[in-house]
Amino acid sequence: MNTPDRPVCVLGLGLIGGSLLRAVVDSGRPAWGWNRSTGAVDAARADGYDVTADIASALQRAAEEDALVVVAVPMPAVDTVLESVAAHAPHCVLTDVVSVKAEMAAAVERAGLAPRFVGGHPMAGTSASGWLAADVDLFRNAVWVVTVDDDTDPDAWIAVADLALSSGSVVVPARADDHDRAVARVSHLPHLLAEALAAVGAQGGELTLRLAAGSFRDGTRVAGTAPALVSAMCDANAPALIDALDEALAALNGARDALVADASTETLVSAGHAARLRYDEQLQWWEITDVVVGSPSWQNDLVDAGRRGGVIQRLPRRA
Repeated sequence: MNTPDRPVCVLGLGLIGGSLLRAVVDSGRPAWGWNRSTGAVDAARADGYDVTADIASALQRAAEEDALVVVAVPMPAVDTVLESVAAHAPHCVLTDVVSVKAEMAAAVERAGLAPRFVGGHPMAGTSASGWLAADVDLFRNAVWVVTVDDDTDPDAWIAVADLALSSGSVVVPARADDHDRAVARVSHLPHLLAEALAAVGAQGGELTLRLAAGSFRDGTRVAGTAPALVSAMCDANAPALIDALDEALAALNGARDALVADASTETLVSAGHAARLRYDEQLQWWEITDVVVGSPSWQNDLVDAGRRGGVIQRLPRRA
């Protein structure tokens, strides 16, 4: 089936999966979904979406229609969902929207589904969760990582990249381990820092919380995310997150030592300001246009371009 016509089956209708189902349907592509919770299923049906609480029937339909299957459940539920995929739709192209890629790839390998799998991670979200928080525009102008490894199937990669692009995102190609090290620093560590900042603020008592304004609000925004979801994504990326935490603790301890010795926070503040300016400059991305998917060196070429900050805004040519 040609990629633009391939239906999509979304497994899990939380914030990300629910937003994806909305975005796919809005793009005009046939799509349906599954969720374990009947409450989410009822709410999605009330909104006019084709969903079920029967995962077997959703996947049997995916097999019959050669759908792209998207795993959109928290990491602790992935193995169980993949067992169903292996039983009912083992030959479908498979992707995911889980926030860790190496552990996800390992789970796919255990399920015997690796040949048709391409990992994915849209860098989008809010502190809210569930179907009712889903937003058809959640992925618009967001970055969507689509993984590239040495054995990645080019047709499957094109199918997953097309899903991201048609949902309004730009694609960043990356190896699974590169992705996990990056998100440990810019996604998972910020969650833990937000939790720590919120906890320290609350320890100051009611007066402290009454005085909290913009910097506290912005710095603790993601602490409003359901704790189980935060723990699931952070715990699954423990090795990379530990490294990031060690660097953050070293920076904070350095600032404390400087305050004790010199009553100065200049070193940390200056380094953080410079890093933030560098981030702002990265918002002006450059487009990857010279890689032909399926050519002899396409995986390495895409990975190299992604490491240098390139993005894909139009579906690449296929060899």
